[in-house]
Amino acid sequence: MKIALLQFAPDVGTVQANIKKADDFLQRSKLQGRLDWLILPEMAFSGYNFHSLEEITPYLEPTTAGISTQWAIQIARHLNCHVTVGYPEQTTDSPPVNYNSTVTVSPTGTILANYRKSFLYYTDETWATEPAARFSIAHLGALGPVVQGICMDINPHRFLAPWSDYEFATAALQPKNPLIVVSMAWLSHLSAAEIASTPSSPDVATVAYWVERFQPIIERSKEDPGKPWYVVLANRCGVEKSVCYAGSSTVVKIEGGDVSLFETCGRGEERVCVVDLESAPKFSVRSGR
Repeated sequence: MKIALLQFAPDVGTVQANIKKADDFLQRSKLQGRLDWLILPEMAFSGYNFHSLEEITPYLEPTTAGISTQWAIQIARHLNCHVTVGYPEQTTDSPPVNYNSTVTVSPTGTILANYRKSFLYYTDETWATEPAARFSIAHLGALGPVVQGICMDINPHRFLAPWSDYEFATAALQPKNPLIVVSMAWLSHLSAAEIASTPSSPDVATVAYWVERFQPIIERSKEDPGKPWYVVLANRCGVEKSVCYAGSSTVVKIEGGDVSLFETCGRGEERVCVVDLESAPKFSVRSGR
């Protein structure tokens, strides 16, 4: 399976400009006929750092029917691949309910899944709702069953649950097909100046934290060393209202307790990262031996 992560720096509230930026990256990458799945970050076109319901309201999109979904359908047909993109969702219920969501479409443009962020970050809590069901497993056509998540989902709930609960990773142990995909707008602990000084270098501390949050899967992989697990972490980069994002999108392979990375984007790098899961990972992170 070939997966592409589009790591870029959308600006908050500039939807059309963000779409054009994404289109330009994809056009330059010449991906047509080469992919199974294209994955974009959390709230890829609206931007993420909204401070209130009033501020985000003009950018809320109807469930699987807004501009992000329309873009995903068009790109999926053009590239002949699955596409997942994050967007701020508003349902057609009365009264409407808002969610931080991702939509996934098939190569023919069929909507396969609409995943809603289970654990909200404090920024989301100003406008979104947590869904009743957590961490649903989506059956994504030819991709099979996939565990989807969005950013904060991999953390302890509200940072109050015990670290050892590993809620998301524990839920991800259930499906037979061990593929996990997380769209993100993960913040960086570094300043904008620090990121700009070495934009092509990944945020090693952030990647190490992500890996740690999948400890139950690392342990399970020791029981069946011939069964690899794949974790796709599609983050954004850039700065919004002085908030910095960590970039460092990566694809992780977990097998027999070993953890390795196929490739990792830089902390401030805007690019399309293509990974073939049939190839050998480039970097070893942890040995289970």
